[in-house]
Amino acid sequence: MTALRDGRSTPSSGQVWDDLVGQHRVIEALRAAASGHGMSHAWLFTGPPGSGRSNAAVALAAALECDLGPGPDAGCGVCHECHTVLAGSHADVTMVRTEKLSIGVDEVRELVRRSALAPVGRRWQVLIVEDADRLTDQACNALLKAIEEPTDRTVWMLCAPTVEDVLPTIRSRCRLVTLATPTTEDVAAFLVRTDGVAESLAAYAARASQGHIGRARALARDEATRNRRREVVSYPAKLLSLGACMTAAANLAEVTKEEADQVTSELDAREKTDLDTAYGVVERGRRPREYAPALSALEKGQRTRAKRRHLDMVDRGLMDLVSVYRDAIAIGTRAPGVLVNEEIRGDVEELARVSTPEQNLQRIAAIFAAREQMLEFNVPVALALESMMVALRVGDRVAR
Repeated sequence: MTALRDGRSTPSSGQVWDDLVGQHRVIEALRAAASGHGMSHAWLFTGPPGSGRSNAAVALAAALECDLGPGPDAGCGVCHECHTVLAGSHADVTMVRTEKLSIGVDEVRELVRRSALAPVGRRWQVLIVEDADRLTDQACNALLKAIEEPTDRTVWMLCAPTVEDVLPTIRSRCRLVTLATPTTEDVAAFLVRTDGVAESLAAYAARASQGHIGRARALARDEATRNRRREVVSYPAKLLSLGACMTAAANLAEVTKEEADQVTSELDAREKTDLDTAYGVVERGRRPREYAPALSALEKGQRTRAKRRHLDMVDRGLMDLVSVYRDAIAIGTRAPGVLVNEEIRGDVEELARVSTPEQNLQRIAAIFAAREQMLEFNVPVALALESMMVALRVGDRVAR
């Protein structure tokens, strides 16, 4: 359980709504709720990955706590209350996010206990569950009781990809807010406005991210991230033999593992240092009896987080592959519009020339099958990717 707002920046123009890209109707609804019109004790924010579900929840939380609220100006982004909510340090706003495969009942019970407390300030006690789709059945039951019998001045905000990812008994008690995938134009304009990205690079990042704000920012800011993506989207044109398929699978597994390790290693080291400090290992140079089980629990959690992070990185690579085959289908069916992978149009046109749209649909199905094997059935990453790459094989291709 954390109270951090990872990866989110304070809005540049002073409004908490500015990070909600392409969500004009959502902003109108949340502004009205913060003004007292349509307010609910429980909210469910849904939308595709990267659309800004948790950003919307945090923005509403800031507006509810804002010194200027309740009213149309709530959510100024510059007052002390807004600033602390956006920074993740507000005493009455708690965000639960996890790198684990699931959120357990013990974490939710602690959250429910907190929800029963009166707010420290004069406004609301806000509890945000960023990954509500990862709640275990027991955790859902514990949460349901708290939502059914809400405490005065307590607001629950749940975030999930779709309503189907949350139990019907929970979602029926929440006000639903559905976010859409931002358009390429909206994402590009956001990158230019907030990060000062050059227009050409912003346009590339917006297309390549397919509406995922966090991914777009990473592509715009980091050349290594762009290079890794270029390598992944180059695979379809190279899958001409069994050996090429095995090589591509090994490369994808390796590059995603390295990227995941880079993200988790610093956090692992920081957590280990904090644990040593808490138990006095650093100062006294000896380990108290309670230290060993605490270290074991920490290492177990870190292994689970590392696995989840690797799967997330692989999943992102799979969606990049899907974008290539979708582009090929668009060319094969003469669909209008700019390609997601415009920079490799030559390879995409060749793929469309030697494959039918139906064959490319089958390849997309193979990618989603591999995704399901890894995420739902715990199939080893290397094995799932090898099987998938073989299914993506183009075969003999006429030279251009």
